[in-house]
Amino acid sequence: MVLNRPVPFKPQAEASADAAGELPRPQGAGLPVPSADLATRDFKRILLIKLSAVGDVVQTIPLLNALRRRYPDARLDWLVTPAIAELLAQHPAISSLIEFPREQWSAPFSTLLRPALFLAAARLIAKLRAAEYDLVLDLQGQLRTAVLAFATGAPVRIGFDRPRAALWNASPRKIPAEAKRHAWQGAREGSFLAYTDHIVLPTLDLHPVERYLRAAQMLGIEGGAADFSFPIPPEAATRIDALLDYYNLAKAKLLVIAPGSNWDTKQWRSDAFAEVARHFLQKKFGVILIGSQGERALCEQVAALAPGAIDLAGETTLPELAALLRRANLCVSNDSGPMHMAAALERPVIGIFGPTDPVWAGPYRRADAVLRAEVPCAPCYLRQLSRCPHGHVCMKDVAPRAVIERAEQILAAQSARPKAPLPQPGRR
Repeated sequence: MVLNRPVPFKPQAEASADAAGELPRPQGAGLPVPSADLATRDFKRILLIKLSAVGDVVQTIPLLNALRRRYPDARLDWLVTPAIAELLAQHPAISSLIEFPREQWSAPFSTLLRPALFLAAARLIAKLRAAEYDLVLDLQGQLRTAVLAFATGAPVRIGFDRPRAALWNASPRKIPAEAKRHAWQGAREGSFLAYTDHIVLPTLDLHPVERYLRAAQMLGIEGGAADFSFPIPPEAATRIDALLDYYNLAKAKLLVIAPGSNWDTKQWRSDAFAEVARHFLQKKFGVILIGSQGERALCEQVAALAPGAIDLAGETTLPELAALLRRANLCVSNDSGPMHMAAALERPVIGIFGPTDPVWAGPYRRADAVLRAEVPCAPCYLRQLSRCPHGHVCMKDVAPRAVIERAEQILAAQSARPKAPLPQPGRR
């Protein structure tokens, strides 16, 4: 699917420049230096590559918005998986969405040689080539995306550099050896070879949002507060309103719980999520469980342990999920896509962390939103429980009571904030 909408970009909120939002300048000897003229060139046809997942795509939106402000008249396309495309479909900064058929490109090489799959891949490459992009930004940094970036023939292809040991040394923190082996540390699978210019990082202790905005800095876009603006379709908000009305929650305070995760090791206990849910049900909150189709069984377990919780797993589209999170008083999750979406929507959030590192993967600039057990083996970036030699203590040692106490603190602080003034008649 290609959605062609060359609509002028009008951001929901201009990113304000403040010292807290500015990015540190590149430094460090031996790092590649990008072309000096990138900041002054006026690119006309731009391709942004970030295929998935939900959290990663949400964290790329500030770069998208920055690019549109810098190049208001350019064709600005995004290559993304079909599962994520619906979240971006109505974003006014995007000229076209190009869907990437992940299942085809993830197949074994011998399977890719089958005529149908080979022709589909060839058609995608031909489409990208025909667009005549003059700038490609590959933020996925894998072999398959590097192949596509190179195949566009764009004269400027920006991506991350290869892993460099010196970047680990730039961190004052002691990083466990397991994390150094498995965590992100640069372009993977030799993809850096496909780029004409590399994003320079002074250290690996950067949040993904800040890593992505380094590309904006290379293009002469001044640092400022990250702009996560993205539209939520009216029909998505209408359906959420109808669901809340159906469950008699239209006027209730809402706790949204996302218990699922794409890694086994990031998964907190079902009974622990249920204990948090029961606490807030007793306080007359509406408690809603969210997740994908693949997480329905998990949400059913939590719902069974917390009678009264509403299970909407597999029942919402991504735009509807955004509409629901926008209504939430608090979101509680593992390290997951809904956590990042809630943070982007400026909603209170608690993220429970174990094998991943909050500096690299936490809700953006929300240090108070992170709960984790301080164990020496974390972070490890192991994905399967079968590979964990420590009994999953990083997640098991996070107590439900600690999450409840943090939630109460966040909600109390939220209630203490001055209320925004009501709009005056005749004004918006």
